[in-house]
Amino acid sequence: MDPEVSEGKNIGVTAAEQLVGEEARPIDLEVAKRVLRKIDLFLMPMMIIGYGLMYWDKALLGSAALFGMTGDLALSVTNPATGTTDTSRLSWATSIFYFGQLVGSYPVTYAVQHFSRRSVLAPMVLLWAVICASTAGVKTWQGLLVQRFFLGFTESIIPTSFMIIVAGFYTQSEQALRQSWWWSATGWFGIIGGGLNYGFAQIQGGSLKTWQYIYVFAGALAFLFGLSCLALPSSPVDAWFLTPEERIVAVERLRAGRTGVQNKAIKWYQIKEAALDVKIWLVVLIMASAYMVNGAVSGFGPLIVATFGFSSLDSVLLQFPLSGLSAIGITLTGWLCSRYRNIRIPALTSCCFPVIAGFIIIWKSEWGHRPVVPEVGYSIVGFFGPIVGLTLALAASNVAGDTKKSFSAATTFVAYCIGNIIGPQMVRSETKGQHYPGLWAGLTGCYCITILSAAALYVFLRRENKRRDELGLDERDGDRLAFKDLTDKENLYFRYVL
Repeated sequence: MDPEVSEGKNIGVTAAEQLVGEEARPIDLEVAKRVLRKIDLFLMPMMIIGYGLMYWDKALLGSAALFGMTGDLALSVTNPATGTTDTSRLSWATSIFYFGQLVGSYPVTYAVQHFSRRSVLAPMVLLWAVICASTAGVKTWQGLLVQRFFLGFTESIIPTSFMIIVAGFYTQSEQALRQSWWWSATGWFGIIGGGLNYGFAQIQGGSLKTWQYIYVFAGALAFLFGLSCLALPSSPVDAWFLTPEERIVAVERLRAGRTGVQNKAIKWYQIKEAALDVKIWLVVLIMASAYMVNGAVSGFGPLIVATFGFSSLDSVLLQFPLSGLSAIGITLTGWLCSRYRNIRIPALTSCCFPVIAGFIIIWKSEWGHRPVVPEVGYSIVGFFGPIVGLTLALAASNVAGDTKKSFSAATTFVAYCIGNIIGPQMVRSETKGQHYPGLWAGLTGCYCITILSAAALYVFLRRENKRRDELGLDERDGDRLAFKDLTDKENLYFRYVL
């Protein structure tokens, strides 16, 4: 056995070991298929709906701005002398949401690991629902900034929890597809939410304004989702929807991947290891650079399309092609990566080129009355969805050790927040006449960074896998170490996915 796994850092028997023991057990393939199907049917609909509601909620600002919120809360200011409009308040209303998520990411991740998932997730989601609905009562732009910060703080629990849940219930080969399923909700709910926004825009009269009705309805849906979170198990060990026999199979199937299941003890050496792990920081760089576009699209997408030469209502509907392409691309790349091994980084890199092409098309095409070309460019920017979905899959699949996985998930989420904070600040309303050149040039540079970082990650992981293959270790020892809560660096039987 390698000395790295014999230093006494992992003394103790985990809940998974108590259930299945150290030695690998034979698994009935039919039972394993039934277990996987049950896990999918319970977790995936809940996660798709939950993340979809979160995405719709945070992206509501772009549509609400078109439906009167900008004027009601003075989010844009026009200089009477020059006639120019300053939308920096709207930019900060978009960015401050992610400051809230940034502040919440590490404490929320700690709570998700240390306590049962249902006891943390459900109260946070219910609080999120109340804060979301309370947007309808905001009267000033300063009040909106405060409300958006706390909304972001409560919603920070969703992405990190979902990454950890998928890593704890599914094998490495299954994770890319399942991560893509819940992440694809960004696209599906871009369409569903856009349709709802369009419907609410038809309301005339009443005690509330259009944008206020939308936020109250979104809060009500989030509240229902929060109640459903009370049924969420923490790991396959306590999955109440499985029989005792099925729980054993659910845990045993994870043995080969050596990623383990939930361990509530916080191991500080794993945090230190994660903080010094090059691959985690390469993933962080990929996430931050690739997701800056979302900060611009979610906060300013309908406004940008309106400046092409479309009406406010048409601008909402014209989010559908981008959202649809994003949803289909996320699901398709997730399926391909589940069928073919080690194509995640090549697929991620390939999706970067259409996004860059979209930026250039928007920037250099003619804008006017209902133009087609910039809308086509805007739509193919939707390829950013698969890029981020694959980044999440790489982050979740290439880390072992429960504390290290939690740190990795939180750090990846911090990068997600940083991208979303910077993105809205790149939209300068005074450059609208020049087609926002700073925005598209900046995002193009970001995607060049994404490509280079992904290439470096591929080389790093491939070399490490090759080094481990050459050690000639006995796989039977690997089976016994599967649930010792070892990190990927400690457990030399662990193999990285590319």
